[in-house]
Amino acid sequence: MSSDTIVAKRYAKALFEIAQSRSLVSQVEEELRSVVAIIEQNEDLYEFLLHPKFDLNDKINLLSRVFKDSVSDIVFNTICLLIERRRGTLFHVLLDYYISIANERLGQADATVYSPDALNEQENQAIAAQFGKLIGKTIRVHNVVDSSLIGGIQVRIGDRLYDGSLSGKLARMEKTLKQTQAM
Repeated sequence: MSSDTIVAKRYAKALFEIAQSRSLVSQVEEELRSVVAIIEQNEDLYEFLLHPKFDLNDKINLLSRVFKDSVSDIVFNTICLLIERRRGTLFHVLLDYYISIANERLGQADATVYSPDALNEQENQAIAAQFGKLIGKTIRVHNVVDSSLIGGIQVRIGDRLYDGSLSGKLARMEKTLKQTQAM
C-alpha cells in the first residue's frame, strides 16, 4: 500500500468521523462527489491547484470563490487542507475511501446495475431489496444503461459481479459448448 493511499484513508476516516458527529454523512458524500467532479472535469483548475509555483493563498482564494458557498465547512476545509499539504492528487482516492468507510459503518453498499434500458424507481427498489437480502446490507442502486447486454441485468457490488444478462448467459453457454466439444 502506497503512502498516498494510507494518507487518503486517514483523511477519509477523519472526514467521516466529523461528518458523523454532525449527522452530515450523506451530505458530505454528495458535496465531496461534486467537488471531485468539478476539479477533475476542469483541467485548468486541477493543474492550477497542483502547480507548485502558484501561491498557496491564490489557490485557497480560488477554492473559496468556487466552493465556499456551495459546500459545508468540513468539506471546504478538507479540500483546502489537501492543497495546503500538497496532496491535491488525492481528491478522488479520498472520495472513494470516504464512501467505503461510510458504507461499511452504516451497513450499506453501492450497487452499479447495468441494464439495456433505464430502470424505473420500482425496479431500482426491487433490485435493492433482493440484493440487500443477499448480502445483508442496505443497497444504493446506481443504474448504468448498457445496450450491449441485450436483456437482463448485471449487478456489481464491490468486486463481485452478478450477471443475469442475456449476453452473459449466451457467453456462458458458448463456453460450456466449447468445453464439451474439446472432450
